[in-house]
Amino acid sequence: MLTETRIADLQAQLERFQIEHASRACMNRYMVLCDALDASTPLDELAGLFTTDAVWEGKGAKYAGSFGGYRGREAIRAMFATYMKTPAHFALNVHFLTSELIEVSEEGALGSWVMLQTSTFADGASHLNAARLTVRFAEEGGQWRMAHFQTENLFSRPVDAWNSEARLPVPEKPAE
Repeated sequence: MLTETRIADLQAQLERFQIEHASRACMNRYMVLCDALDASTPLDELAGLFTTDAVWEGKGAKYAGSFGGYRGREAIRAMFATYMKTPAHFALNVHFLTSELIEVSEEGALGSWVMLQTSTFADGASHLNAARLTVRFAEEGGQWRMAHFQTENLFSRPVDAWNSEARLPVPEKPAE
């Protein structure tokens, strides 16, 4: 039979798992929306992933200079609105997240990831970026949202192209 202490421990563990899941789902939705960032992106949904007083900032010399920082959901919304034009800023944009760690405490949740971003821009230039993301999540309005988003460049370089019509190099098919 479960004791009251054991039940309380299990409830706390379940709550921690729920917060981790909600934080991960918020980050995943953010990346999905950023992958398709164009004039049709649901800007209200994207901005709604942040708390009303959230901070979004580029960290380190490269990203602080390129992206800067924004305070408040409306400022973050306005920053993303600059990407929502025709033709789209990104012809191709794919984010890959790895090395996830989400820690839950009484203050909320703190997540960290290593992100790889492959982009081709409207002008045809392509770029490969890797960054460390550090994101603090907080509950607001019954939903877990990003309260402080930091992205710090690990490396960045132009590349020739991401996609090619060239035949894939696979072994030849066996004779029939």
